Amino acid sequence: MNLRAVTAQIIGAVLDKGESLATALPAAQQELENPKDKALLQELCYGIMRHLPQLEFYITKLMDKPMTGKQRVVHYLLLVGAYQLLHTRIPAHAALAETVEACIDLKRPKIKGLINGVLRNLQRQHLQLAEQMPGKAPLQFNHPSWLIKRLSKAYPTGWQQILTANNQRSPMWLRNNISQQSRDAYLAQLHELEIEASAGEYGDNSILLAQPSPVFKLPNFDQGSCSVQDAAAQQAAQLLDAQPGELVLDACAAPGGKTCHILELTQDVEVIALDCDQRRLERVQENLDRIGLAAQLICGDGTDPASWWSSDRKFDRILLDAPCSATGVIRRNPDIKWLRRESDIAPLVLLQQQILQACWQLLKPGGTLIYATCSVLPDENNLQIIKFLNQQTDAQLVPLHDNDTPETPGWQILPGEQDVDGFYYAKLIKKI
Repeated sequence: MNLRAVTAQIIGAVLDKGESLATALPAAQQELENPKDKALLQELCYGIMRHLPQLEFYITKLMDKPMTGKQRVVHYLLLVGAYQLLHTRIPAHAALAETVEACIDLKRPKIKGLINGVLRNLQRQHLQLAEQMPGKAPLQFNHPSWLIKRLSKAYPTGWQQILTANNQRSPMWLRNNISQQSRDAYLAQLHELEIEASAGEYGDNSILLAQPSPVFKLPNFDQGSCSVQDAAAQQAAQLLDAQPGELVLDACAAPGGKTCHILELTQDVEVIALDCDQRRLERVQENLDRIGLAAQLICGDGTDPASWWSSDRKFDRILLDAPCSATGVIRRNPDIKWLRRESDIAPLVLLQQQILQACWQLLKPGGTLIYATCSVLPDENNLQIIKFLNQQTDAQLVPLHDNDTPETPGWQILPGEQDVDGFYYAKLIKKI
């Protein structure tokens, strides 16, 4: 099928059916043989999600009436054409020709003229149309208004920088496997292959690639020499600091990057990797197998430990990477902006509370729990921990920086800081 037609269908699946790009895109890419086609499909889908409100504005201004119902796919195809013309280096004639031709595969041959006309008008008029664009924040920053309101309240002087960072392309970070070689040694291997990379400031084993690279080109990737993981996420295992002989729970473990990192740092630990989704646990096992590590995988509900943990043994350390809004990783998953709803936040906060309380009961006195999210919303982060500390008298906050206090607990990393994703960490110890 025409690549632009496939893109239009994926955009429809996200916006109309609520599918994530993480699900819809790989399924479509499997049908493509050419790696360049797979890369272009991803570029088009991600780019449209980043710039959706502005693209919608241009198309709406150039149409007499909106496409609705079964014709909605035509609107999505126009978005595909508009993104190519405004944001890619694809020659305009090629973008136009391929987008118009997509009408055949979409079984809309009669609207080829419409697609051609609208996109050619966009070519000629987009500068004038840009001047007519309202200065409202959702259009200016390509974010939903509810999220802008929450961020501007939480970060009165920095919300614009967060929104701007969210719309950037995410870099490719690696986690060097310290159990196989030092970071300097792996950087030298990358240099020998002319893969430009540098040591990151977040994480002792983080490596930032100057340009994304297919993993098969990375030295010994199949043998577990490194993993693809954002540098902010790499802080989880380091902060947990598991020691030899300890029993460790990685709650909400899938897809397994943090599980593997815990074992890379200290292999003589017993790790239980928990997740409520059996299919996602398969990803954990795949990651463990590639690196040559072992953990006990359990499919279970984090809010109900009695249903999956019958042992009297308590855990020395627990990593709780809680389900969250993922508002800190929008640049890596731009569809989050349009899939997430403000009404999702309160149920997520409640679920986090339930899992946190349940995990705390599994922690032995003197044990350490790391609470983490990839969110930038206070409700899920420092406000969550403030409430927990007020309720749990045997919980003690361990400061991660000078301003990490019971009144303002935790470490909030914002998107774009040192080119990493947004993440939140709080370190708690159960009093003896």
